[in-house]
Amino acid sequence: MASAWRSRALGGACLLALGAAAPAAQANVFMTLSEALAWAFPDADRVDHKSYVLTDAQVQKIEALAESKLDSKLVTLYTGLRGEQLLGYAVIDVHTVRTQTGAFLVVIGPDGKLVRLRVIAFHEPPEYLPPERWLAQFEGKRAGDPLRLEREVHGIAGATLSSQAVTGAVRRALALQAVLVGG
Repeated sequence: MASAWRSRALGGACLLALGAAAPAAQANVFMTLSEALAWAFPDADRVDHKSYVLTDAQVQKIEALAESKLDSKLVTLYTGLRGEQLLGYAVIDVHTVRTQTGAFLVVIGPDGKLVRLRVIAFHEPPEYLPPERWLAQFEGKRAGDPLRLEREVHGIAGATLSSQAVTGAVRRALALQAVLVGG
């Protein structure tokens, strides 16, 4: 009888602990992949995707242009099309922000300029989430443009690591598009 009571008490304590931890462990995913691509290319009648396994030479070129390291040689580039008209490209950059990941959608026009930028998932505390107004400062930038924090890119007070993560994601996405398809 005493052991049954202890089992139930332990089980109840475990459930309480899990319930208390659930909000902290809950991920902040703002968009699914299909929602993100629809947001990236609202006028598209189709979005193609192509995965690339980068060569060592491509990795070196991208990292030099981006001034940022790639986490993987496997990348995916999404292409928005309306009929045969190219609307642009999109890259989803998933990267560690502080200790958790963030996923950033970078939309690039056919001319190689950044058109739109959005945070589609952010697992850090919400106070470190970059606001949309801050993200807008990247619009019109292209690969090779100087994008240095506290110079060309304004920082976010109290969220320096978020600022660095987004800036790196933008530089990597622009460099990927430039090296893989030009523009």
